[in-house]
Amino acid sequence: MNVAFFLLPKAEVVYLSPRSTLRQALERMERHRYSAVPLVDEEGRYAGTITEGDLLWYIKNNAGLDLERAEQVRLCDIPQHVQNQPVSIYAEMRDLIRLAAEQNFVPVVDDRGLFIGIVRRREIIEYCARLLWATDPPADRSGSEARAQVEAGPQEGVKDEHTGAS
Repeated sequence: MNVAFFLLPKAEVVYLSPRSTLRQALERMERHRYSAVPLVDEEGRYAGTITEGDLLWYIKNNAGLDLERAEQVRLCDIPQHVQNQPVSIYAEMRDLIRLAAEQNFVPVVDDRGLFIGIVRRREIIEYCARLLWATDPPADRSGSEARAQVEAGPQEGVKDEHTGAS
């Protein structure tokens, strides 16, 4: 399995430029309900990830910051507290999984270092769950029922037989 199988292409990714403003980041993240977005520079290279936490720390440490001033602050001037590492499109699955354990998404770059998209942790977990169910289905379900359950996702109001949670 390779990284391209999981790739959400750049055209479908919400990202910002390091030259975008604090206000633009707040509005874009609110609109899409994201807690972090990748930064892509003018040459198309991955330039980091800006998080809600980065923005909140900046606002907290800059008393008197209003929306007018937020339009003047560039994202490249806001410290990034988390350094999400990208992977090459040719990376091994173990590298992708290692990074996804720590990051909500993993930025992907091509052999020239250009940003080409992301892999979301959710897709990796769903893939691993499908493999797990296919090789070791619960005793009270057939393999095909287990696979269908994973593909369908959780059902509201249905309790987990092991934890009792719904």
